[in-house]
Amino acid sequence: MKTVRKKFLAPSILAGNHANLSEALKTADEDGRKWIHLDIMDGHFVPNLSFGPQTVSDLRKHSDIFFDVHLMLDQPDLYIDPFVAAGADLISIHLEPKYDHSAALLKIRQAGIKNGIVINPDTEVDGLIPFLDQVDLVLFMTVFPGFGGQKFIENVLGKVSRIAQIRDSSDFDFLIEVDGGVGPDSIQPCLEAGVDVFVAGTAYYKLNAADRKSFAHTIEAS
Repeated sequence: MKTVRKKFLAPSILAGNHANLSEALKTADEDGRKWIHLDIMDGHFVPNLSFGPQTVSDLRKHSDIFFDVHLMLDQPDLYIDPFVAAGADLISIHLEPKYDHSAALLKIRQAGIKNGIVINPDTEVDGLIPFLDQVDLVLFMTVFPGFGGQKFIENVLGKVSRIAQIRDSSDFDFLIEVDGGVGPDSIQPCLEAGVDVFVAGTAYYKLNAADRKSFAHTIEAS
């Protein structure tokens, strides 16, 4: 029997005002969002820089919202401890760099928080399969990571559907998340593919309060 999972929106704080990230966090809190997505970029694995553990720690003091921390790093396994200490509730790590993925995923879980594995749009989906019994979340990038405001890459949803089918047939219980270019037009195709968590940055923070709630309701009422 197919498991019915609640769907929800996770705003990406990267699209907030970087001069006042606590205000972007407050916006998500006041809207009643359950998760906030924090992209950590090192300028090597992706062509941009964001922020590090200290910023996450400082933000943690302002909210109890679930911190969904996405490490876009060349060596994510070296930064697990600092982000656990900073208050992450989930840490996702990319498949593409070369390191011991299983050991890193286990280390995250042993720290008492949830873990996730991530692939970029051009990464073969087969690489995820060995880790599906080790994770709490699988994240599909639906843009090439590094910058906000890009167009949603629809053909990634074929990969999402395949992993969702494996999840159902194998009785796994991880969540499926998409990040990049997510807006009102991509909601229904994502739902049909099996997505549970919708990361939205630009499409969320550019809206007024009423429209943000409507956007979230479209996802969460499904």
